[in-house]
Amino acid sequence: MTGDPLPGVLIAVPVVLLLCGAGAAVMRRCGQTAVIGEIAVGIVLGPSLLGWVWPAAQGRLLPAEVLPYLGLLGNLGLVVFMFLVGLELDHGLLRGRGRAVVVMGQASVVVPLVLGGLLATAMYGSFAPEGVGRGAFVLFVAVAMSVTAFPVLARILTEQGLHGTPVGVVAMACAAVADVVAWCLLAAVVAVADGSGRGVAGAVVTGVLTVGYLAGMWWGVRPVLARCVEWWDGGGAVALFAGLFLAAYATDAIGVHALFGAFVFGAVVPRDRAPVERTARRMREVVVPVLLPLFFVGSGLRTDIGLLGGDLGAWLWAGAVLLVAVAAKWGGGAAWAAGQPVREAVVLGALLNCRGVTELVVLNVGLGLGVIGPELFTVLVLMALVTTALTGPVVRRLTGRGADKGVNAADRVNVADAVDGVQTADTDDAARGTSPPADR
Repeated sequence: MTGDPLPGVLIAVPVVLLLCGAGAAVMRRCGQTAVIGEIAVGIVLGPSLLGWVWPAAQGRLLPAEVLPYLGLLGNLGLVVFMFLVGLELDHGLLRGRGRAVVVMGQASVVVPLVLGGLLATAMYGSFAPEGVGRGAFVLFVAVAMSVTAFPVLARILTEQGLHGTPVGVVAMACAAVADVVAWCLLAAVVAVADGSGRGVAGAVVTGVLTVGYLAGMWWGVRPVLARCVEWWDGGGAVALFAGLFLAAYATDAIGVHALFGAFVFGAVVPRDRAPVERTARRMREVVVPVLLPLFFVGSGLRTDIGLLGGDLGAWLWAGAVLLVAVAAKWGGGAAWAAGQPVREAVVLGALLNCRGVTELVVLNVGLGLGVIGPELFTVLVLMALVTTALTGPVVRRLTGRGADKGVNAADRVNVADAVDGVQTADTDDAARGTSPPADR
């Protein structure tokens, strides 16, 4: 394709959206979240299947000249999505929940970090790209092991009637802690990787600026937003979008990824105000379902299972990654130490294994930085897909709850809206100014 890329984009976007919609529908019928279908569609459209079986068709549907534009649109959707993730964080979950939340929240991050770091140390010689320092590689893989997808977890808890139960509250609090810690650690990885050419001083400067940014957002921007949001009317959406992109630009300029800024901005915006809820609802209904699937396709095009091929060693490493990822999150020892019953500890471990789109975001950041190569990227994407797909069925088995058990009729409407992402919320929700959690 030569000249104007618009015709190619106009073909690629509907192809991606329709296929992702079909994949999400299939996965919902199988009791999975929509994100599983969207990730699978991305892998199918990539070199793992379509590019291998019928490369001419892949070149026609997704020509190379169009991919940068799809990537840009997908990243814009991703910025908005990370804002929504930050907005959905309930600060109340991070305090006042007692020893169980403190111990489980820390253990759900520390244990995967330690075990993931040990595994990464052994993998360094086989998977680290040339020129990447051991510290950056090990830290990144450790962070990738410690991720829990907060929005997907909220969706699973609501679907299975566990939202608001003691197990559900502790799980959400632990996931909130893990989300915040993981993004801060990822910021450290970006600083280390980016500062490698500037020496240790460059990384330290980036870290100091990041701390200053967090302090300014929490003690400076947050109070101002709390006062100004009541004055918003029709311009609320414009103000939120402007603030969102400026916050993302600020962290990008500091040397930390722009997504971190979007996440932090969402966390400091007052989440219980009607103008904010209206704007967030519009974002969920339009921006996220239209643009975010393009990000999944970009991830799928970077995932090449053929790179593992018949290499038994590579598949053994993939199995080790999956085993460590599951065991580290599912370790019940921390929950038992917090005084939780054994059964609840096991359910909590299963819930925290959910990685979802948050893992894909982290992996794409690492691939873009060059901290990991395509082969390890593929291994970690497969790990994210398997652990996310296992969460729902395993929790249903452990709790004895089906998708419909413990959920009343009104909740089922909300769940359907959350799954579809494109549909509007029901009339009662609109009257209350509330929104279902993002289905990612």
